[in-house]
Amino acid sequence: MLHLSPFTLIVRAIVFITTIPVHEAAHAWVADKLGDPTARYRGRLTLNPAAHFDLMGCISMLLFGIGWAKPVPINPMNFDDRKKGMAISAAAGPISNILLATVSLIITKIIWYASYVLGAGWVMNTLYTIFSTMCSINISLAIFNLLPIPPFDGSRIFNYFLSDRFYFKIMEYEQYIFWGLFILLYLGVLDGPLAFFNGIIYTLINKATFFVDLLCKVLF
Repeated sequence: MLHLSPFTLIVRAIVFITTIPVHEAAHAWVADKLGDPTARYRGRLTLNPAAHFDLMGCISMLLFGIGWAKPVPINPMNFDDRKKGMAISAAAGPISNILLATVSLIITKIIWYASYVLGAGWVMNTLYTIFSTMCSINISLAIFNLLPIPPFDGSRIFNYFLSDRFYFKIMEYEQYIFWGLFILLYLGVLDGPLAFFNGIIYTLINKATFFVDLLCKVLF
């Protein structure tokens, strides 16, 4: 906490209240479309940050740049295919993060090129930092949530390929696995692997948005 500047904390807070609601609302929206209205009835089909707020998840975001919200309630009994429905609704969260990262990178590139014309003043630098951080954190959230272990989204995706007996055996240790990962995150053990996969995803998104560079070079 001591090495974090107030500006970094403010930027992460901005990212938290804009990114986490999209991630959770994506779960709720897809589940609702697949036949489970539980999240909608519980008021989770919304972009209101207050509806998804989790204190520990918020603190983790401020300290480590990775956070979470209250789990979206999903009743698999409402799906025609329970395992498939859970897998698809779980995948919606990380996919939303990748889409947000892509949009954030596009805006970051526009700001970067525009600064050559408008000047790299305090406003431009601040906007650049906010959107570049939003891109980075969304990529990290997507990767983190795709870990194939509970309670992350990846475990519910991975469950589609597992037997129910083996999956529920893993779920018995969900709480221990979660806190174990939290400790590893706190100790910085996961920094290297996360940075590696972050780089891969960022490179792919950067290549996919090459047209923005071409357009900005023409305009600016």
